[in-house]
Amino acid sequence: MEQAYNYLIHLLAALALLGAFVFVYTKVTPFDEFALIKQGHLAAALSLGGAMLGVSLTLGSSIVHGDNFMMFLIWGSAAGAVQVAAYALLSRILPHLDQALAENNVAMGAFMGASSLVVGVLNAACLS
Repeated sequence: MEQAYNYLIHLLAALALLGAFVFVYTKVTPFDEFALIKQGHLAAALSLGGAMLGVSLTLGSSIVHGDNFMMFLIWGSAAGAVQVAAYALLSRILPHLDQALAENNVAMGAFMGASSLVVGVLNAACLS
């Protein structure tokens, strides 16, 4: 029964951390990803989806490699901070990034999604 309890606790905590990340990430960006996605903007979906996948990879790695639940929470929170920092850095390097995403520049959305995924893979690997 303890394994089922640990599974449930980790799953719920990971989903909560993912939800918190999405909330913070969408507040940091200067546009409303969900409104853009509802309007059919593929660029926003690719960008946000890549960020969510990147964070999820690190969340998964922290569950597998974490020594205890508290370390999982710490590394999971750090994963979100790393993704937000990656977005901030890329938006400085690419000054028209936000405008391109808001205007549904799919190439830019794919680049942002892939960049977030790369950051997540590297971040997850650092935990092993």
